This record gives sequence, C-alpha cells and structure tokens, in this order.
Amino acid sequence: MTWWRALRQTTRSGLAVERTRLEPLVALRGAVGLAVVIGVSLALFGPAVAASSAFGAFQAAIATFQRSWRPRPELAIASGTSLAISTFLGYLTGSHLLLFLALLALWTFLAGLSWSAGPTIGLIATSNVAIMLVTITLPTSVAAAAGHAAMMVVGGAVQAALVIVFPVRRWGAHRDALADALAAEADYARRLRHDPVAPFDPAPLMTARAAAHITPRQARTRPAELHGARGLAERIRPVLASLADPALGVPAEGPERDRVRELLAAAGAVLDAAARAIRHGTPVDLPPAAISTFRTPDTGTILKGPPHRAATRLGTLLRDVVEVATGTPASASTPSTASAPAAPVAPVAPAVVGDHGPPPSVGTARAERTALPGEGRPRPPTPPGGTLVRPGLTALVPAASKAIRTDLNRRSPVTRHALRVTTVTVTGYAAGTLLPLGHGYWAPMAAVMVMRPDFSQTYARAVARFGGTLVGVALATALVQLAHPGTYLSGALAAASAGLMYLLMRTGQFAAQACVAAYVVFLLGMGGEQWTQTVPERVVLTLIGGILAMAAYALFPAWETPRLRTRLADWLAANGRYAAAVVAHYADPAGKNCPDVRTALLAARTARASWQEALERAEHEPVRHRGLSRAAAADAGQALSQLGRVAMLLEAHLPDRGTPPVPAAAALADALRTATDRGARAVRERRVPEWNAVRDALDAWDPGEAPDRVVRRGGTLLLRALADLSDALDTAAAPMLVDGTDTNVRTEKADGPQGPEDPTTR
Repeated sequence: MTWWRALRQTTRSGLAVERTRLEPLVALRGAVGLAVVIGVSLALFGPAVAASSAFGAFQAAIATFQRSWRPRPELAIASGTSLAISTFLGYLTGSHLLLFLALLALWTFLAGLSWSAGPTIGLIATSNVAIMLVTITLPTSVAAAAGHAAMMVVGGAVQAALVIVFPVRRWGAHRDALADALAAEADYARRLRHDPVAPFDPAPLMTARAAAHITPRQARTRPAELHGARGLAERIRPVLASLADPALGVPAEGPERDRVRELLAAAGAVLDAAARAIRHGTPVDLPPAAISTFRTPDTGTILKGPPHRAATRLGTLLRDVVEVATGTPASASTPSTASAPAAPVAPVAPAVVGDHGPPPSVGTARAERTALPGEGRPRPPTPPGGTLVRPGLTALVPAASKAIRTDLNRRSPVTRHALRVTTVTVTGYAAGTLLPLGHGYWAPMAAVMVMRPDFSQTYARAVARFGGTLVGVALATALVQLAHPGTYLSGALAAASAGLMYLLMRTGQFAAQACVAAYVVFLLGMGGEQWTQTVPERVVLTLIGGILAMAAYALFPAWETPRLRTRLADWLAANGRYAAAVVAHYADPAGKNCPDVRTALLAARTARASWQEALERAEHEPVRHRGLSRAAAADAGQALSQLGRVAMLLEAHLPDRGTPPVPAAAALADALRTATDRGARAVRERRVPEWNAVRDALDAWDPGEAPDRVVRRGGTLLLRALADLSDALDTAAAPMLVDGTDTNVRTEKADGPQGPEDPTTR
C-alpha cells in the first residue's frame, strides 16, 4: 500500500462515526458525578479548584467506561489518585523547565510502556500525562497544589461511589455476550444447511469467554442462567460442524442430508430461543416444530455412524442449554414453553476432553433425577471451582510489571512507542513554550493523546482529534458568544459536554473529540478565560501536536508487516499442538497420558487472534513484506484455518473412555507435533515446511486397527491442510531444502472437501 492510500484510509477511519448501541444511563451517571464535583468545588473553593476536581472526575468516569464487563470502582479511584500525584509533582517542578521536562519524559515513557499491561491501563496512564499538562497551570502555591490534588482524588472517589450505588444493568453485558454467542451459533446452524463448510466468526464465543471471568464475590450473585451455558455453547459448535460436514459421512444430497438440514434448522430455532431468554431473563419459548424434529424416532434409522453420534450429542447439548437458560429441569417444563429437545437416538456420552461439564446448579439437579428418554445417563455434579476467576486490581500489579519487563527491549513495538511518544511530548512542550502563543501545553497534550503503538490508530486519531477539535471549539465558541455564560452556567455546560462525550465515545474518535474540545473550552471559561485566549492557540497547537505525532511514526515506526511470518509460525505451532492433542486421545481414550485438549485449543485460538490482528494492521501500513505477499498470507491463513477446523471435527467425535484405543493414532499425534514445530521454525526462517513425517505416519497405518474411520479420515484431511500451507508459502523460483528434502516436491493431496472455515472458534 502506498503512503497516499494509507493516509487516505486512516483519514476516512478517523472521521468515521459508527453506529453502536448507546448507554444513556451510564453516560448520565458519569455526567451527574462530574456535575456534583464541579458544583461542590465551586461553592467551597472557587473556579480553579473546581476545574482540577472536574478533570479528576472526568478522567475517573472514562476509566470506568473501558472495556470491562463490570465497571470497577477501583479504576476510578486509581485514576483520580494517579492524576493527583502527577499534578502535584508536575507543579513542584513546573517552574524549572529542564527539571519539568525530565519529569515529563519519565512520566511519558512509563505511560508508553504501560500499554504492555493492557489498553485500559495504557489509556489511563496516557490520559494522566495529557491532563497533567493542563492541571499544573491551575494552582498558585504548593499548598494550593496539594489542595487541587486532594480534590482530584475526591473526584475519582465520587465516580467510584456512583458506580457502586447506582449500578446500570448489573449483569446486562454478561447476558448480551452469552446471548450473542448462542445467536451466532444459531445463525451458523442455519448457514450450514446450505453450505456444509460455512465459515464461523469466533468473536462472539471469545467475547463470551471474556465475560465469564468474574471475581469470587461476583460468582456468588451471578444469575443461574449465566453459569453454564457458555461451556455448552462451545461444545455445540464442533458438533454442528461435524454433523454437516460431508467428509464425515453425510452425502451432499439424499435423505441423510435432508434429515441433517432439518436438525440444523431445529437447532437454530432452539439456540435462538435460549439466546432470547438469557438476554431478557425470561422463560424459554421453544417452537413446537423444533421440539418435534428432535423427538421423532426417524433419525436413528436414517443416520448411521459419525453423523448418528453427532446428532445424538447435539440433542443432548441443546437439552442442557435450554435447561440452563430456563433454570428448571427439562422434564418439568411444558413442550410449548421451555421443554428441552430429547436426543434423537440412543445416546453416546457427550463428554468432551478438557471440559468441566455442566454447571453445578444444573449438574446436581440432573444427577438426582431419572434420565429422560434419549437423554443418556445422568452426569455427576460438577465440583466447585470451575469459575473463570478475574483477579482484583491489586493482583494485576505483578502481572502488569512482568508484562512491562518483558516488553522492555528495543525490538518491542511497545518500547518503540514509549520512546517515540516521549520524544514527541518533550519536543512539543518545548516548542509550545517557546512559541509566542501561550498555553503551550496543547501541542504535547494532543500528541500524547493520539499516539498509539500501531500506525493506523495513531494516524486515524490524529485526524480525528484535529477535526473534532475544530468542530467542538467552533460550536462551544459560538455558544459562548451567544449566551455569555457565567461561572455556574459554564460548569453546567462543561458537565453536559462531558455527558455527551460519555454517550458518544463508542461511536468514534471524531465525535468524542468534538465533545472533549467543547468540555475544555467551557471548563476553562468557568475560570474566567475568554474564548479569544484559548481557541486560536488550541487549534494551532493541536495541529502542531498531531503533525509531530504523525512525523514521529513515519521516522521511527514499528511496522506489523515484517512480523507476519512470526505470527503465522506461532499459529501453525499452536494448531499443530491442538491437532496432536486431539489425535492422541484416540490412541488413549482414557486420556491419562494425553495433553489437555482444552488448553491446546485456547492456545491455538489466541495465536489465531494474534495473526488476524497483525494481518489487519499490516493491511493499513504503507510497507510491503518482501517475504510474504498479501495473496500468500491469505492462502496460508486459509490453510491453517482448515487445519484447525479438521482438528475440531475430530474433537467432536472423541471416543468414550471405554472405547478400544487406536494405536496408530499415537504415531500420528507425535508426527503432527514434531512436524508442525519444525514447520513453524521453517516459516520464521522463510523456508517452505515439509510434512514427510505426517505422511509416513499415515502410510504406516494399518486399516484393521481403526474400527472407526473418523480418525484415519481426519488424519488425511490434516495432511491436506498442511500441504496447502506449503503450497501457499512456496513462492521461490528455485527449490529450497528443508530437512534435506526438496520442497518443490509437493505432498500428494488427499481427496475431501475443504473450505474457509476458521478453526479454533471454541
């Protein structure tokens, strides 16, 4: 991509206003907290202290709005306290330019490094540096600076108290995340009717898992319907894919395919009904047609083998989902409202290796009642401790420190960002101080707020900040000229602007920055500054800060494009370990000496997400990877998606503990693990990987050892996906040797369908 095209795309992205769900009650709560702080401070201490406390409350509210499933009051207090410390130290050194520049450099560098600990901490630290540049100009003495700092802490405490006293949709975000996951699977089931290898976006399932991380205290009050449905949803996903995939036995057309389409349509209806019930906290209302589809005895005579087992497991899992969503045993519900679909045929135990089974609230009820027809044997209660624990704020400190230490090297994008933003901030402050404009802090403030560790965000935010500043300043100035507000009216307008920013902050940077610009104009006007003293210099210095930020990234970049091969290699290695863990369980159904499938799957999913994020960033960068073209990257990603997808299909048919083992699967699992590790090393070194070990393991397979063709067929499809990966990466004109083998001699492809399905979506 050329620089001109990259700049055009980032400009369009920065000025875009997205349609998103607004949260007016949350915005109102933040605005009320800010108004209370401003009003009390004005009445007791005057405009200068009110402005400081308002900045503290403003930043604290933003901290509670970050991507968190439950607003953390601790974040508001931590934000207000850290801003208070920054302001006090900044005021003490502010009269000595060199000393203050040293403090500013240290503070900015630490804020840049804090992005290693996560976007929430990074944004809070960055905002503290930016706001400090303004607040240090407000006190007039050391005692006044201490008072201003104390009021900032009070502002954060007020916002924290409002979060506790007035919670908004206490479990609403969790309900939405889980309902979205079930609704996505319902849509997936319907699409599989027409496209047996239809792709599936894993984002809803990943989001639901993130929402499931809660503190032990929250676990005691979590609604029952949120306890176990996520685990069931993750287990349903591969069963749907295995039921529809022609590679595992269902012909593309015929009565078996027609029956599968009916089951998939009914599954979609059941999942949609469960999603609606969980989202709104209401009883499950199942369509009678869906219930009758699963209760008909015809399925057992039409489907045989792997499709038969997949249909059985699907019916049992859907029964569990409905039971969790309605909060009552399926046998006690009526067919027209909350009855659960019975499994279509005699069941196979639906345990999935690495899963903890149903939640305690459901497992206990199931263990105490007689199994329903077609449901299978009851499972024992799940022991406590299956909750995904979210650590408290203090527990995050060691992890954050470790992440920062890990990224503290010149090759790290975060360290390069810290050095870049520090240089720009110090340069901007020095330039703003020397220019005869006054209020020189606008330039470094704009720079530190727009700079991010990646190119596209930095450039898009720079455009959005300047455009939003122009709009916000123009609107606020016009209102000031028309209304001539006094101190209290200016404070009210500042609170209203902040509330509008809280409401629109999810819609894009342009709208949010316009509200922030108006907020600052009104807040400084509350202290008696005229618009002619702030508007021209704010616009000019904001432009200077944005230009400095964009120039710094062009001169000292941290491109994602050169790291694409490393991300691809990580995904290959993780997918290989996942596939090997699944295949190993066919050799040892008890799983005593096998890797945990669930752990391997989560690692593969993380690697896949890192690859996709890197690929998305690279698409907007004005550089080109000389060792991996865009087409090769797309083909390689598709091949790895197919590799993970086949492993997922094999996991959907994991044998029961009492099933006879398949000894040849052990050799295949070892070959997969070793070959993919070597292949990942080859990808990093710009060589083409080869898969002779996997092919040899399949060639040595004795067909008589496999009573079920699933694992043998799956191994063939795994080899095909690996060969497709090598084909995608084999762009060299001359042959290259990998492990002594000519890589231009391609492995034969096995027959079987393939598709763009993403793999690790559970």
